[in-house]
Amino acid sequence: MTNGNFDAIVVGSGITGGWAAKELTERGLRVVMIERGPMVEHGVGYETEMLAPWDMPYRGFGNPKEYEQLYRVQSRGAAFDEWSKRHFVNDALYPYEADGPKPFQWRRGYQLGGRSLTWGRHCYRWSDLDFTANALDGNGSDWPIRYADLADWYDHVETFVGVSGSEENLDQLPDGRFQPPMALNAVEKHAKSVIEGRYPDRRLMVGRVANLTEEKEGRSKCQYRGICARGCSYGAYFSTQSATLPAGQATGRLTLITDAAVERVEYDARLSRATGVTIIHGMSRKRETISANMVFVCAGAVNSVSLLLRSVSQRFPRGIGNDHDVLGRYFMDHATAVSAVAMVPGFTNHSYFGNRPNNLIIPRFRNLAGKGNEFLRGYSFQGGASRTAWRRGAREAGIGEELKQDLRKAGDWKIMLRAYAECLPRHANRISLSDATDPQGLARTRIEFSHGANERALLADAESEALEMLALIDAEILSHSAEPDAGGSAVHEMGGARMGRDPRTSILNAANQVHGIANLFVTDGAAMASSACQNPSLTYMALTARAAAFAAKMMKEGGL
Repeated sequence: MTNGNFDAIVVGSGITGGWAAKELTERGLRVVMIERGPMVEHGVGYETEMLAPWDMPYRGFGNPKEYEQLYRVQSRGAAFDEWSKRHFVNDALYPYEADGPKPFQWRRGYQLGGRSLTWGRHCYRWSDLDFTANALDGNGSDWPIRYADLADWYDHVETFVGVSGSEENLDQLPDGRFQPPMALNAVEKHAKSVIEGRYPDRRLMVGRVANLTEEKEGRSKCQYRGICARGCSYGAYFSTQSATLPAGQATGRLTLITDAAVERVEYDARLSRATGVTIIHGMSRKRETISANMVFVCAGAVNSVSLLLRSVSQRFPRGIGNDHDVLGRYFMDHATAVSAVAMVPGFTNHSYFGNRPNNLIIPRFRNLAGKGNEFLRGYSFQGGASRTAWRRGAREAGIGEELKQDLRKAGDWKIMLRAYAECLPRHANRISLSDATDPQGLARTRIEFSHGANERALLADAESEALEMLALIDAEILSHSAEPDAGGSAVHEMGGARMGRDPRTSILNAANQVHGIANLFVTDGAAMASSACQNPSLTYMALTARAAAFAAKMMKEGGL
């Protein structure tokens, strides 16, 4: 049994769960944070972090049979390998359902810290171009907030997280509180000069990323190892373990429960409020109910919506807060495609030591003045230039000592541009529950998702523009595409319990409260009413910090 008289329950320990726990405890509340997976201690818990390839059974490449049987979805992600697989779920143990020619790829991490251990760390503010888009073109519900409502919270989050980046003075991508930026390499600098010279409305810049370039409060600066998903004992990138958890624990008001899945949010119809949660311990299926004055749901968009759908009662037979069949609908993920890959001639006198942990980006340049004629909204590019390494030998002619010596040297330069296109909120894209259950007895999640005509039009334009830009640097195109990757490939799941002004068309209000249930908050990706084309995690964190401050103030004033 869990002992404690809690003011707040936080469901999930990832990026938003860590922020909720930090903010609530620092504002004087007694908090219990519940994580479905096992404990992972900062530093000592990153068991493979320092292991060399020859220390791994499959030299880092992993066992293909194991991947196919146990990690069929997770192994398709860029951050997954033999070192990092312990930070991803076992797909066979935690099944879900997804139909279609390209079933949705749900990438997950069930352990303390969740996906804060494996995320891509790119941090971009949204602008009013994003917060007003739904109202402007009539797709989706109008956001109940604007940039001004989040600006101070973006400041607050960036200052604590430690985001490195450059100031660019772009209306569509507001500047923030940055540590010094990382540097573009020679090929990227050349591309920047040529592209910006040809297109004054475009900007090629280094990614804004939650990797430190200066030491900060017990965290070291980035070591440029490029192995972030194993866990970073230096604390150089932002994670729950490196930053928010220590801050919450320092207050003495944080209780942590691991290996416990939250089955449902409990609801008292007489009081119109959440009273706590019921959890299932490990695989024992032993249940326990934990009570508190408020509940923050921060389990990641898909899991948070699934939890709300499981939380049925006589008052809410279709899931808590779901009076109008909105819960689970308008689910989004960025539409992505590798627009172009090319070889770049020259620059062989330039070489670099280390692995920069971020991409170059070209921020959105389409439809900045409002609606477009060919398609709505826009896209951005991420990518980078690098020299080919020894693996190129698998497709090059050669044999023996001469080949070995040649592969010891860096090869030619290659550049890649991947498009991230905004996904419109569509009623048919949804999360629901299956009649089947997982090994813990929880209803399996079902995801129905496809990309629409607008996403395809955006990616077609991105392919065309990428080819034109790379032609300017005389690059030899190796491949190009406008075909969208499977949903989930961006790992930017959003929506399903969206914010809005009208309870008939949304689940949450401007403070991230479930309509009509003042003490139930949802602050992760599920809350998003649109997807923009930027990475969304910084906005999740800002929304969470803002909602936690609001909730703590309400509690102190007797409102909860």
